[in-house]
Amino acid sequence: MKTCLLRFGFDADPFMGVLFHKRPSRFYMVTNGSNPIGDIEGGAGGQDRDVMQPFAHAYDPLPISGLIRQAPEDFVVVEVLGFEPGGEGEHQWLQVEKRGITTRDAARALANHAGTPLREIGYSGLKDRNAVATQWFSVRVRPSKEPDWQALHSNSLRIVESTRHRRKLRRGSHRANRFRVVLRNLDAPSMLLQQRLTAIQRCGVPNYFAAQRFGRAGENLRRAEQLFAGRAERDRFKRGLYLSAARAWIFNHVLSQRVEVGTWDRLQPGDMAMLDGTRSVFPVTDVDAVLQRRVENGDVHPSGPLAGSGDGGVGRDVQALEAAVIGRFSAWDAALADAGLRHQRRSLRVWVDALRWTACASDTWVLEFNLQRGQFATALLRECGRFTAQQ
Repeated sequence: MKTCLLRFGFDADPFMGVLFHKRPSRFYMVTNGSNPIGDIEGGAGGQDRDVMQPFAHAYDPLPISGLIRQAPEDFVVVEVLGFEPGGEGEHQWLQVEKRGITTRDAARALANHAGTPLREIGYSGLKDRNAVATQWFSVRVRPSKEPDWQALHSNSLRIVESTRHRRKLRRGSHRANRFRVVLRNLDAPSMLLQQRLTAIQRCGVPNYFAAQRFGRAGENLRRAEQLFAGRAERDRFKRGLYLSAARAWIFNHVLSQRVEVGTWDRLQPGDMAMLDGTRSVFPVTDVDAVLQRRVENGDVHPSGPLAGSGDGGVGRDVQALEAAVIGRFSAWDAALADAGLRHQRRSLRVWVDALRWTACASDTWVLEFNLQRGQFATALLRECGRFTAQQ
């Protein structure tokens, strides 16, 4: 029987629901002397460490290093909606290719061009700035008032397609993202990288939230800590960003513990199993041969907690592991619940779809793959080596 033990060596918005809570919030003061982000602070010479450094790798480290994102064209992502807009309605839907700007920058440009408030612009997810990213936006504008969208064309923004739909594009509406990533200046035998990619094809990678969720050098986590200590944040977008960073930080620590004990890619009695490509979960009482086969085929995955009020529904042993980790962040856990967030589950494993690779030269490879929404390309890359990105 194949194993993938890797020492082988809510609403659905990009902030996991944190923008749309309805309860008034009163945050708990962090006064117990603990430092939830201590493991990314205090690096040598007073420098911040890599924000992902605390989290365990599933595979043995490879002696591979290289460069990524040396130009926006080295990191291409295309949003896959998974449905077709209706073709009519009060919302203009625009497929936009952006280069070197954030999703929010693109939304502002569309709002300014249409003469409409930013709140009338809809988008499903946040895409990388240092990339060529194609994604959908919606703009509430009557057909009679529709501007000339082609006039927006520039080096950083291009309208690919335009149609109409009856509804605004909501957060988390798209199904997946297609990636094309160029690895440059690779300094190790190609056989090593090919073996690793083959293993990832078979077993997947841990579903960590990536460094961009936490901000540069973990700044979003520091802002979250200030928020929990009583500092007001009037900007709703930023507030959601900081809350989601804290929630993701806790999840990553739970996942890291599952990686350490070798159960991130296998179900345990007491787990809540998650169906691939959905948010649907079911309790696991016994891991029989049929369920084990579904795990090996990527049909179901173990899940981990997104902190908030309520019960995760897991069994005693799994609950003990999760509680031991979350207990290190008890003040944050309480503050997230008080902000109106409810406990949710997230898959512990990324099942990488349609992964393929091409060696363009001895030191340059191109990777292509598909990921479900909310999953990060860097979760795959960090298991392949150490890659430096253009700042």
